Amino acid sequence: MNNKSETKHSCCGGRQNFWLWLGALVVGSCLGLLGVEWVNTMANFVATIFTRLFQFIAVPTIALAVTTTLATFGMQRETRRIFRHTISYTLLTTIAAAAVGMVLYIIISPDNLPMEMVKSSRLGDGVPQEVTNGSYFDYMIGIVPDNFLRPFIEGNVLSVLLIAVAVGLVLAKMPEGENKVLLMRGLGALQEVVSRLIRWLIAVLPVGIVAFAAQLSAEVSAGTVVASIGKYVAVILGGNMLQFFVVLPLFLVARGLNPVHVMRRMMPAVLMALFTKSSAATLPVTIQTSEERLGVDSKVARFVLPICTTINMNGCAAFIFVTSLFVMQNGGVELSLPVMLLWLFISVVAAIGNAGVPMGCFFLTLSLMSGVGAPVAIMGVILPVFTVLDMIETAENVWSDSCVAAMVDKDMKK
Repeated sequence: MNNKSETKHSCCGGRQNFWLWLGALVVGSCLGLLGVEWVNTMANFVATIFTRLFQFIAVPTIALAVTTTLATFGMQRETRRIFRHTISYTLLTTIAAAAVGMVLYIIISPDNLPMEMVKSSRLGDGVPQEVTNGSYFDYMIGIVPDNFLRPFIEGNVLSVLLIAVAVGLVLAKMPEGENKVLLMRGLGALQEVVSRLIRWLIAVLPVGIVAFAAQLSAEVSAGTVVASIGKYVAVILGGNMLQFFVVLPLFLVARGLNPVHVMRRMMPAVLMALFTKSSAATLPVTIQTSEERLGVDSKVARFVLPICTTINMNGCAAFIFVTSLFVMQNGGVELSLPVMLLWLFISVVAAIGNAGVPMGCFFLTLSLMSGVGAPVAIMGVILPVFTVLDMIETAENVWSDSCVAAMVDKDMKK
């Protein structure tokens, strides 16, 4: 009887929260469209605070979730099964995203940009100079930590994940004793603290949604000229929409899950990803939402989602692939089918190595194009529209993470 009462209460609370978030989204959008300067300034201020708070909680969430899961279960048969299923679904969904992008690129066939536009473009101060001069190998080397604290201070998600996996496996192999018990208790207590902080942040999330929505609608209403790269943008957006509303739901249906139910339950995390443009910053909300609203086993959620946040990049794979083709095409490279298939493979591998941070895909694509001598000035033409693309891609990444977690959970329960 109690279980039924709790379930009913949870469902009612979920519906109330959904309408509250939706209302906050509408109010924020209307405020942004007003075009009042002090409103936009306040929205930017609140949105920045929320983004920083979620980024603050993201790193300890990843570290504690992976460490405690591996320390508790080690690489037991069940843990290996969870990991194997996670990797399989990640590769399948990421390859599917890049393949959808390839099909659309062939169908829509974006035109080359006018040379005057390319010559007049600037990458701007927002792009670090070392990115344009570096290579993908330099990027991958940077993931391997050379200092225990630096990855946590810099928020390097992949490095933090590597440290968490190593520490978790070491703890799992430690002989049972007082030291191990004390360490596990300490980690458990820290995880409880982080979990409570996340609940507090989610409780005030409607305020953040108002600010994020106002910020977005103000940017959109300001307008961006995309006529010259309209077909390129159409390929990116079309690919994301197909992956979001068709491909990923088909994966869920194939595993016997209801896509509408999963999407409704995971909507807070998807909305948060849309506004923060960072799957890593959204991770605390994704874990909390999957456990409390979708009913994913905590052992699965806290192991699968941190891994997915760092390697399951559907939107990023599509962006890297389509943008690489577009830049190389403008540089005079003939895009034959073998060339496209090669870059599809490169894009999937590159996306898996990408960190879930704002503009991570842009910087990574820039690095790849610099490495092959393509005309990277074209990236400067893409930059003005990247904000909107990045929002949609991040939302798709988190939606894909949610789908993978739901499918792995279903497989484990079987």
